[in-house]
Amino acid sequence: MSAVLVAEELEKAASMVTAARRLLATGTMVDLSALEGRVRLICETLAAMEREEGQALLPVMERLIADLDRLAAAITERMDPPPPDTAPAPDAAPAAG
Repeated sequence: MSAVLVAEELEKAASMVTAARRLLATGTMVDLSALEGRVRLICETLAAMEREEGQALLPVMERLIADLDRLAAAITERMDPPPPDTAPAPDAAPAAG
């Protein structure tokens, strides 16, 4: 697969990540199997490329990795939400000290 085709696959994967993050934000469950398969294919293809050819794709790969990290954070937050804020209510009287 040429670097141009890999770049197209990277862009498609980035689009899938964006769509998944949008769906998660609305509370919709997301099936990531298609994304997983696409990323696996990209990784296998990149591993087989000449180093110089793959270097040209580095900026796009870095953006995809950052997008995947944000997706992972969104999934983690959805599955394990942070505890509610325990600060006193704004109209509560301060405790006597």
